[in-house]
Amino acid sequence: MATSATTRHGGSCCVRFRPCIDIHRGKVKQIVGSTLSDTEQGKKMITNFETERATAEYAAMYRRDGLVGGHVIMLGADDKSKRSALEAVGAFPGGLQLGGGVSTANAEEYLEAGASHVIVTSYVFRDGRVDEERLEELVRSVGKERIVLDLSCRRKEDGKYYVVTDRWQKFTDLELAPEALGWLEGHADEFLVHGVDVEGKKLGVDVDLVNILGKACNIPVTYAGGVNTMEDLEVVKQAGGGKVDVTVGSALDIFGGELPYERVVEWHNLQQAK
Repeated sequence: MATSATTRHGGSCCVRFRPCIDIHRGKVKQIVGSTLSDTEQGKKMITNFETERATAEYAAMYRRDGLVGGHVIMLGADDKSKRSALEAVGAFPGGLQLGGGVSTANAEEYLEAGASHVIVTSYVFRDGRVDEERLEELVRSVGKERIVLDLSCRRKEDGKYYVVTDRWQKFTDLELAPEALGWLEGHADEFLVHGVDVEGKKLGVDVDLVNILGKACNIPVTYAGGVNTMEDLEVVKQAGGGKVDVTVGSALDIFGGELPYERVVEWHNLQQAK
């Protein structure tokens, strides 16, 4: 049974810290997502952090601290990453969402392994457009209440944000606008949105993006990208109008950064108490 973190939009108002576990070749890593590309493309991948610590240890820590609704992302389709991801969701049944190469062929397997939701992106986008048939098929397969749509995006020269896929290298024609988001809400329980222009770079929050998400989204949405300080958590809270949850990655001390994980958990608990 999935553990829901989706109470805010139906009633109480509080921002949540959503933790993460990013997996590359079986190991927990923090990578600048926009540099993650196929080796044959000749681009250098920038890794901010790598550890031998097991994914299940991170999951157990999040479970201990009551942090429901975090995400486990496989940054590659290799067997080691899949095994590590399944170990993570197995250590916190119903507490973590799982993404990375999700399709109708494997979604049910991940949910049965303990994931509360599957996170989907490239599978439902094809040739730069939403593949409505695939999305509907996925909804029929596992139910919209078990689906998180990854709408990670970049800003174009026109100043608008567009969803990017295929390791964040390809633009789609889907603009993060109220009409499109409203339609997608009928096919998902939550949204996950990385601000790709700032993700992994500790450059601060993409305030304009968070503001759009807070105004346009009527289901739970989690923002990731650029959070580096305790003040940045408050920036997300204010810019999102208290409706946008937040993920912190490379900046956390558990991932080699300087921001104490325990302080972020304390901040999270304070939001729930208000």
